[in-house]
Amino acid sequence: MGRFLKWLGLAVVCVVGASAQAAQTQARLLLAADSARPGDTVLAGVRLRMEPHWHVYWRNAGGSGIPTSVEWELPPGVSAGPLRWPAPVKLPEEDLTTYIYEGEVVLLAPITLASELRPGVIELKAKVSWLECQTACIPGDAEVRATLTVGTEVAPSKDAELLQSAQKRLPRPATLVSARAWWETPEAGKVRSLLLEWNSPSAPGEADFFPDAAESFEVGLQTERLTADSGKIRLRKRVTKTSGDWPTTISGVFVQKSGSERLAYEGSIAVADGGAGLAPPAAVTVPAAASKPFESGVGSPPEAPSLWVMLAYAFLGGLILNVMPCVLPVIALKILGFVGQSKEQPRRVRNLGLVYALGVLASFLALALIVIGVKAAGHKAGWGMQFGNPQFVVGLTVLVTLVALNLFGLFEVNVDGRVLGAAGALSSRHGAAGAFFNGVLATVLATPCTAPFLGVALGFAFAQPAAVTVLFFLAVGLGLAAPYVALSWEPGWLKWLPKPGAWMERFKVAMGFPMMATAVWLFSLLPAYYGARAWWLGIFLVIVAFAAWVYGQFVQRGVARRGLALAVVLAFLGGGYVLVVEGQLAWRLPVTETTAAGGLKEGPEGIDWQRWSPSAVAEARAAGRLVLVDFTADWCLTCQANKRFALEVASVRAKLKATQALALIGDYTRRPDAITEELNRYQRAGVPLVLVYPKRAAAAPIVLPEALTPAIVLEALEKAAQ
Repeated sequence: MGRFLKWLGLAVVCVVGASAQAAQTQARLLLAADSARPGDTVLAGVRLRMEPHWHVYWRNAGGSGIPTSVEWELPPGVSAGPLRWPAPVKLPEEDLTTYIYEGEVVLLAPITLASELRPGVIELKAKVSWLECQTACIPGDAEVRATLTVGTEVAPSKDAELLQSAQKRLPRPATLVSARAWWETPEAGKVRSLLLEWNSPSAPGEADFFPDAAESFEVGLQTERLTADSGKIRLRKRVTKTSGDWPTTISGVFVQKSGSERLAYEGSIAVADGGAGLAPPAAVTVPAAASKPFESGVGSPPEAPSLWVMLAYAFLGGLILNVMPCVLPVIALKILGFVGQSKEQPRRVRNLGLVYALGVLASFLALALIVIGVKAAGHKAGWGMQFGNPQFVVGLTVLVTLVALNLFGLFEVNVDGRVLGAAGALSSRHGAAGAFFNGVLATVLATPCTAPFLGVALGFAFAQPAAVTVLFFLAVGLGLAAPYVALSWEPGWLKWLPKPGAWMERFKVAMGFPMMATAVWLFSLLPAYYGARAWWLGIFLVIVAFAAWVYGQFVQRGVARRGLALAVVLAFLGGGYVLVVEGQLAWRLPVTETTAAGGLKEGPEGIDWQRWSPSAVAEARAAGRLVLVDFTADWCLTCQANKRFALEVASVRAKLKATQALALIGDYTRRPDAITEELNRYQRAGVPLVLVYPKRAAAAPIVLPEALTPAIVLEALEKAAQ
């Protein structure tokens, strides 16, 4: 009766105050960037500032009040993710407990720009509604707006630091403290006792659980603290069933205070039967996306592995990279180097091996520093992230083409070669410069591949302090360089190689073909960034090939009018760059035309792939469907091999159809932050990552290895279907 009177009084006050302006709360829309690129995700925040002694309400208002809401009005090609809410405070008032914000609160949401969005200034708007209360309550609303420039670079805004601070105040995943829940009392009547327990990372003081609102049941507002084992917090809550069955999951925020520090953990966890309530069941965490679409977390993360084990994985992954398709073209250059060195002094051979290793290690050190810098700037870092930069792919395509042309012999290698001959000269010289450059080239071409063991090791490294990240990258580099160094330090092993001779020139030309294949593969990545304009780079590569032939034929090997020939070379290269690369390709202004397979089959009988999103996973799992997710990228050769030989095969297609599974693709070609976060959640630094979500919503997803076979996929699908 008291609660009814309270609600009646609140309704009267709200009606009376509806004509008044809600002047006690000011709302603003903040963006973390003033400008961003198509395909980027920008952090946005709705900032509410209340006058002293006034408050607004959390997403679950509690015993009274109205939750704050944000309705976005965004232009085409712009979408907003679900809101992220800081932990509220509890306001006990007689028997009506509410969950509120006082002073100031920032509600966060990711704003994603479609990759095909055209450059220009766009306006973002949202309608914010709230109920502000002191002794009286007044409904309020405001239309907030902000502008964002879509261009070719990211420029942080003056509010970026404030939003980053707000992000740090969000609740952390409940999986970090192994939160669990179980029924203390058997099923009887409409009320049951629920026990909640989690590990306390510090000496516990006050503790509570703020539940999310639900339609079929209500979690009581009162909390009872119970005695628990050392390092754990245990609470009792009353749950009232209003309709349907008893809930199998419970979601909300676990909060505790240790001195002046307030900790909050958020998640959705399975509710188990605990018998007498004294011995909790094993912790089972439900994928948070199944209950709250703004979280894509899945299951409990694996226990923290040993640093030394992860370093061993990093070394082994680097070792395996030597036989991955990405690095195979460079092996040809290594073989030529071995043969050329076979008659040299052992000491010189050893030195060249060390120089090659130095080139690899220097390159991996540079990658590590880039990763650290990107993370320090507040961005997401991942393995192979440079392949998400279209300008890098253009430059590498031209460079690899030059290396192939040099192997074909269009221009010769000599010490005096300049400009056009520089890249090719470095690639095939047998001296220190050639060895060092081969190490750099091997590293660059290795980054789009993820070898077995490597993804796990780097996923662990990316979450570590800067010094540990550097250590892991160097371990991968040591693995990549190890075979070459071992051969250079054991000259006796070189006797198995054929003797130097005329065949080496023919072999060199033959090895130009795999290098050219690499250039073609790199070229195939460009339509994802430039659409139909990408073919203009092919025109420029033809110009480069012609200039290379003129340079070799009339400058290096010519005897007359060499100056004129050099002028022709420079004219073709300069004109081609200005007219083709800048004018037609517009390589600094990529406009993406999405080529992901979302919603399209690979062929008449192909898998019906849909686009990945946390909400798509959540909806499918709520419906009890098996879900297969393939996080992939156009530039990832391992991903493409998995798809061709392990996923898009008849047996897997038949199994997916028989189990009515949903197949989702997460396209990581342009490295969207949402997928980076999902990879990090599974301690992966890059793609591939293939997940199989079982039909049972309480079951954690099955994480498949980097290199797949149909048998591995079928076994996971069979297990998930049970």
